[in-house]
Amino acid sequence: MALVDPAKIRNVAVVGHRGAGKTSVVEALLFTAGAKNRLGSVMDGTTTMDHEEDEIKRQMTISAGLAHLDWAGHKINLVDTPGEASFITEALGTLPVVESVLVVVNAVAKVEVQTERLWKRARELGVSRVAAVDMMDRERAYFGEALDALKERFGDEAVAVALPVGEEAEFKGIVDLVGMKAYTYSGGADKGTEAPIPDDMADAVSAAREALVDRVAESDDALLERYLEGEELSEDEITAALKAALAAGEVTPVIPVCATKNIGTDRLLDLLLTSPSPLDRGERTALEGTSGTEEVKLATDADAPATLFVFKTIYDQFSGRVNLARIFSGRIATDTQLLNIRTGEKERTGNILLMQGKDTKGIDEAGAGDIVALAKLKDAGTGDTLSDPSHPVRLPRFEFPPAAISFAITPKTRGDEEKVSNGLKRLAEEDPAMELRFDPQTKEMLISGTSQVHVEVILDKLKRRFGVEVDLHPPQVPYRETIRKKANAQGRHKKQTGGRGQFGDCWIEVEPKPRGEGYEFEDAIFGGSIPRNFIPAVEKGIVEAMEHGVVAGYPVVDIKVKLYDGSYHTVDSSELAFKLAGSLAWNKAMTEAVPVLLEPVMNVEVIAPEENMGDIMGDLSSRRGRPQGSESMGEMHVIRAQVPLAEMLTYAPQLRSMTAGRGSFTLEFDHYEEVPSHLTEKIIADAKARKAGES
Repeated sequence: MALVDPAKIRNVAVVGHRGAGKTSVVEALLFTAGAKNRLGSVMDGTTTMDHEEDEIKRQMTISAGLAHLDWAGHKINLVDTPGEASFITEALGTLPVVESVLVVVNAVAKVEVQTERLWKRARELGVSRVAAVDMMDRERAYFGEALDALKERFGDEAVAVALPVGEEAEFKGIVDLVGMKAYTYSGGADKGTEAPIPDDMADAVSAAREALVDRVAESDDALLERYLEGEELSEDEITAALKAALAAGEVTPVIPVCATKNIGTDRLLDLLLTSPSPLDRGERTALEGTSGTEEVKLATDADAPATLFVFKTIYDQFSGRVNLARIFSGRIATDTQLLNIRTGEKERTGNILLMQGKDTKGIDEAGAGDIVALAKLKDAGTGDTLSDPSHPVRLPRFEFPPAAISFAITPKTRGDEEKVSNGLKRLAEEDPAMELRFDPQTKEMLISGTSQVHVEVILDKLKRRFGVEVDLHPPQVPYRETIRKKANAQGRHKKQTGGRGQFGDCWIEVEPKPRGEGYEFEDAIFGGSIPRNFIPAVEKGIVEAMEHGVVAGYPVVDIKVKLYDGSYHTVDSSELAFKLAGSLAWNKAMTEAVPVLLEPVMNVEVIAPEENMGDIMGDLSSRRGRPQGSESMGEMHVIRAQVPLAEMLTYAPQLRSMTAGRGSFTLEFDHYEEVPSHLTEKIIADAKARKAGES
């Protein structure tokens, strides 16, 4: 297969809120272009893109998937992405590797929260936007209202390039406002039939076309001048102006479609061809070398040194590890040597694949501007840059938002610990939004994700692929201890049992430090009261003792220790004796310095429907939350608060109950603060009980 001219490539991420119809739109586009011979259905579990068992069962996209089609001599790469809040990082991670997004909007629900989030992020990254209003055959599906909602949310950049023929169940075609032609559809045919513009639409079509021409002409001063002078613009001129405005991010063309009936999708494909090619986007910026800070420009040129960016890792039952990668410059063939910038290791490409959902087809080579799959790379993962070893450069990695929820996990079957660990590590390579770690303080294996649904999906995969199951438990809260005031104490260790004894004696002063500043040790010994070689032993004893505070056995933080006096014995003193003396002094000083418990406080952001705001605010207050502000996002509302982590362990099911599953939240650690005195006793009792159970 010959290299595809980058001018003939369109890379498009299909984004939008859950239930907007993204996967159905991709399915219709593939069918219309002849990339498949039948139109699959999300309800029946027969779509090209939603092929995982979890996706079919839950009827939603969980992982980003890649497909391609040929249309009018162009190759269009489509990245279908999730719209469910739990998996939205999959969609966000695709935006840096495409030139355009196809924003799918539910004609009834209109602009929903994840649609807005993805639209705004695409705009920030300079990614062009095309909008398709889907489900136009539904009851209460009105294109004008959806267009108004887009304008209200995103401004005048949203402009109709087509109008619907018929409404709701009578929706049967569209009027192309650029070519001024109507197209009708019947029986799920792959293309529409040209028809006269209905007489009763003449005024609406005239007004909409005028609004379109007004908007796109603004992108070209010469064109605008001619238009204002009353000159009629040709179809080619309007198309060229639309393309320029779309590439500049000044216009978002909006088209009505019904994917399940395949109405309007051929015109949508034509519209996607007006979106920018990799050449139109221009040179991308990378950083020189493996650690340099000098910027370099990557030309979309197959003859330049190769640079690829891995934006998704999957595991295929036949091909093993498969990396989806955008080729920003150069070309690759089977057995091309590339440098993994993260690891510093060289790798050779195995099979180069074209993906069509779960199906693959091998090709000999691929070049700049294209998106392909690479099988059998040794250690490449999501976010890695692979480049020509003689011209190493690196592209910025996508920073995934912090996990919102964590669980402690234990295998259902004793002896499965290694299987569980290995399986979860494999799944974490596919899903960077998932975190897996061992907490040395609580001795728990913790799994973290964006939501409870996210974690449940991970564990379903663990069971299905690796044959092991785990139980979930709320994690222990990582409390800390500190002190309120200064205190002085002596630690004296003396032991005489015949022969050489043990002797170490030290005086320390402890004082609290500002929250978050950690531990500090000051050596204030003078006059040789403690020999220099024993001072590190004193500190070691203190540091080890700090791992278990005197209140409830939690690590101690934010404290300064000053070693200022002591004594020694020329024969009996040793490192061990001074280490024990340091530990004794620490425990005494800690007791005198008014020790207290600290708890982690999180920044919480809740996104939920407006009508649930009262319940959510009340619930957060009951969890000792402190409001930090709020803002409206159309029908949704964002509430920000600071809430102790201990109060958020059971929040996910409560939010789901309050919002009928429409709410989502994120958590991010902010700071530690003192636990209220009326809660301290229970925390101490629980810690003692846990310690007794471990002994």
